[in-house]
Amino acid sequence: MEDLSFFFGVIGNVISVLMFLSPLGTFIRIIKHKSTEDFQSLPYICTFLNSSLWTYYGIIKPGEYLVATVNGFGILVEAVYISLFLIYAPSRRIRITTSVLVGILDVGFLSAAILVTQLVLEGEVRIYAIGLMGAVLNIIMYASPLSAMKTVVTTKSVEYMPFLLSFFLFLNGGIWALYALLVRDYFLGVPNGTGFLLGTAQLLLYAIYRKGKPSKTTSVPDNLEEGTQHQPLISSSS
Repeated sequence: MEDLSFFFGVIGNVISVLMFLSPLGTFIRIIKHKSTEDFQSLPYICTFLNSSLWTYYGIIKPGEYLVATVNGFGILVEAVYISLFLIYAPSRRIRITTSVLVGILDVGFLSAAILVTQLVLEGEVRIYAIGLMGAVLNIIMYASPLSAMKTVVTTKSVEYMPFLLSFFLFLNGGIWALYALLVRDYFLGVPNGTGFLLGTAQLLLYAIYRKGKPSKTTSVPDNLEEGTQHQPLISSSS
């Protein structure tokens, strides 16, 4: 059973790495245009927080080093994305807003979570507290593509819901849900099971609306047009 869980964990790591790297096209565009245009920094800030919590969870819980390593990679990737946002933000106001959000979520909340759980909680209670926070945040992030799914149903076209991101969401949620089942980790299982179900729903929408004609009348946010329907998600790599 341990060999099987390790096998699924390694596959999950590979898929999660691909999900973390999926916004590269967006950031190549940002560097080329020297502007973040209408793209939003919040998904990357939240993914940084999510990856940090799961890295901490993987460190304090025995045997969860696969969760810690891939989310450690996620921290580095999201830090680069956030840095590029701060460099290429088109206005001082956006830079300040991004910096404030980083300070509140990625510095303030994360530091408080680590300090409180280290100083006040011990053993299993500490693991449960971090696992619960990570699971809630993961579910929220997995639910982020719901707006894109609504757009697909409204326009009867999948032009604003990138297939690869939906496919990776499906794979990532499924693999990590299987891993969680094998190691009996409900904090990993519930959010990734949710991600698997949402990914399945997106693929079903593709099957239904894949031949739909692109909508010319429906107004859709620029970030959806560029395929930055965010992850879990990516992130969400656990």
